[in-house]
Amino acid sequence: MSIEKVKAYFAGFGMACRVLEFPVSCATVELAAEALHCEPCRIAKTLSFAVHDAPILVVAAGDAKVDNAKFKARFGVKAKMLSREDAEPLIGHAVGGVCPFAINGGVTVYLDESLRRFETVFPACGSSNSAIELTIEELEKYSNFTAWVDVCKAWQ
Repeated sequence: MSIEKVKAYFAGFGMACRVLEFPVSCATVELAAEALHCEPCRIAKTLSFAVHDAPILVVAAGDAKVDNAKFKARFGVKAKMLSREDAEPLIGHAVGGVCPFAINGGVTVYLDESLRRFETVFPACGSSNSAIELTIEELEKYSNFTAWVDVCKAWQ
């Protein structure tokens, strides 16, 4: 299971105990916010796209929406999310639990500017009922991100 991969990944940093699991689904921003008793904007949703035939992840705040013009300006292609069927084999996690941790090789991770306004955020941990609270600095470190990007709207 993907959550086991993520727990093993965080165990390498002595942080496996920080992975939270819930008896309810956290597969959407709204469900995750309800389970975590936090504002939906603090859910760090991980969106998977195909860019020039390569998978990428964009981690954004829960209230942010992808801005197609900004995405195309940054990546040179129209924003095309991976299908439910393609996400798990290409990324390493199924939709609902996609996260930037313990992912397949060759997947590039970007963090969206919409996250910078928070001290901590809650990304998923490989399953539809998991999360971890991380500072922005921890998210940068453990996601092995490539760059900060500004590809979202509706959060300002």
